[in-house]
Amino acid sequence: MTNLPLYLRIFEEIKRKIDIAELKPGDILPPESALQQQYGASRATVRNGLALLFNEGYIFSIPGKGNFVQSPQFNTYTVYYDEMRNLISSVDNTKLLEVDIISPEDYLANLLQMSKSRSVIMIRRLFFNEGEPIAYDIKYLPYVKGMPIVEKEIEQATLPEMMSKDISPFSIHRQISIYAQLADNTIKQQLQVKDCQEPLAILVVEQKLLGIDKKPIGFGITYFKGDHIRLEGKNQ
Repeated sequence: MTNLPLYLRIFEEIKRKIDIAELKPGDILPPESALQQQYGASRATVRNGLALLFNEGYIFSIPGKGNFVQSPQFNTYTVYYDEMRNLISSVDNTKLLEVDIISPEDYLANLLQMSKSRSVIMIRRLFFNEGEPIAYDIKYLPYVKGMPIVEKEIEQATLPEMMSKDISPFSIHRQISIYAQLADNTIKQQLQVKDCQEPLAILVVEQKLLGIDKKPIGFGITYFKGDHIRLEGKNQ
């Protein structure tokens, strides 16, 4: 550790004290001046080390009072989601069912925060794994006059990929909602369920994309057969 740059050494040593509970949630860290003296460091170096601790979620700051050890966020998880692949299945083929320009109904207009007088591009697809349809997918994108619709490009693209041709992917924020339900007859028919009278459990994943101004720029909903998707969340 002595070979580390000084700001990283400050970060690692305070982090270790937190990890072994020498410093507990709510404890105040030594003032910056004390850390400068302890490590023989400049104020900028100490602040760089503290910034790393802040960014990693180890500490928080209260102006005028100091830096404190953060309480662990046990109920916060990061969920990794890719509509084309998950822990137990992946999409090896897609079928484009329809691309159409529609007038949004109230629910969709409110979701996309747009006037009902504006048009929306609707894209419907089926996802396959080894010849079996495993998911029915619908995407909605606000229509801009003159916007090219290249069917080959959207057939296998994820929702963020559909938007990233015109918008920097780094400016796109994504929200997802995940829930289980029983499939209605329309979804059963799309997923080619032979006995439409039998209940079919599906996992529904809704995606909303937000632009740099935090306004909606796209919405997607994917209906997965329950035995073809598994998602994982990690507590960082």
